[in-house]
Amino acid sequence: MMTLDLTAQLAATRLLAIIRGTDTDAAIAAGTALLAEGVSIIEVALTTPGALRAVEALRAAAPPGGLVGAGTVLTSADVADVAAAGAQFVVTPAVVESIGEAARRGLPVAAGALTPTEAYEAVRRGASAVKLFPASVGGPAYLRAVRDPFPDIPFVAVGGVGLAELPAYLAAGAIAVGVGGPLVGDAASGGDLDALRERARAHLAVVGAPAAS
Repeated sequence: MMTLDLTAQLAATRLLAIIRGTDTDAAIAAGTALLAEGVSIIEVALTTPGALRAVEALRAAAPPGGLVGAGTVLTSADVADVAAAGAQFVVTPAVVESIGEAARRGLPVAAGALTPTEAYEAVRRGASAVKLFPASVGGPAYLRAVRDPFPDIPFVAVGGVGLAELPAYLAAGAIAVGVGGPLVGDAASGGDLDALRERARAHLAVVGAPAAS
């Protein structure tokens, strides 16, 4: 039984921030800044050095209602690691073994898929939502076409989705968009946090989510 309705949270906020950097402390600082600006759902990619420590730190910093998960979760061992670190959800780049293991543990999964077959298989294995990845391959029109036979699958558009593209993906039926580079920039590798905060406010304005007061 899922203890967290990830789909409902994504549909309510419509923005998933993806932190992928080269420095643990910088990743934590970037995530903390995003949370402070009102970005309430954050994914820390396991390719980031010290990602598990970053997940732990951001869980501690998250306000009520804030969600911190782990991305690039590929194996059952990865699921065990991120669960121990306190991740509230997992994200995968493809249809991989971690989907079933996370579902077994009650951790909601946004599973990566590109084709209709992969989307169906991801849900069959227990995914709560499907991360259409990389969404930029087909754009909003492709998302709309894939959704036609699967109207009940919640799709999150990720990969090559920038500020200018957000409205089109939401209009095409994505419940949310996942944004990495265009939002986080180099902040998770030691870059400018003030610039990150400005980008966060811009993204929140476009998706219609409330910014922090």
